[in-house]
Amino acid sequence: MPYEYLDDVAIADVAFHAWGADLAEVFRAAWEATLAVMVSNPEAVALRETRTFTLENDALDMLLFNFLQEAIYLKDAEQLLLHVESLEVFAEGNGHCLHAVAAGEQLDPDRHEQVVDVKAVTLYDFQLKPTDHGWQATVVLDI
Repeated sequence: MPYEYLDDVAIADVAFHAWGADLAEVFRAAWEATLAVMVSNPEAVALRETRTFTLENDALDMLLFNFLQEAIYLKDAEQLLLHVESLEVFAEGNGHCLHAVAAGEQLDPDRHEQVVDVKAVTLYDFQLKPTDHGWQATVVLDI
């Protein structure tokens, strides 16, 4: 997935850039970057359970914010680590909508090497913007 961690944005938190050719790609890359902050071996997460969800927001950047919060919520509430299997972002009325299917499994400390406990996505320096090659997001995670 196309993302990179940033050392000079936040000292006590984790920051990253994610990018993609379209909105679905950048949302997916940001989700995978968030997962890789939680566990050092996200490839070890087996696709055993699925979750389907739909999110709406008037602001496109806040739709991404809510999407990433969903990854953290599922990890906290259900102990689920998930990869995005399919994702669609589209305009609806005056706002934006996201439909996603994610698959993964329960957190298993014997198989999933936990790195840090991500508490939340912050609004500090949070950005989603178009670029010459698609879209780029800047995200800071509170750990």
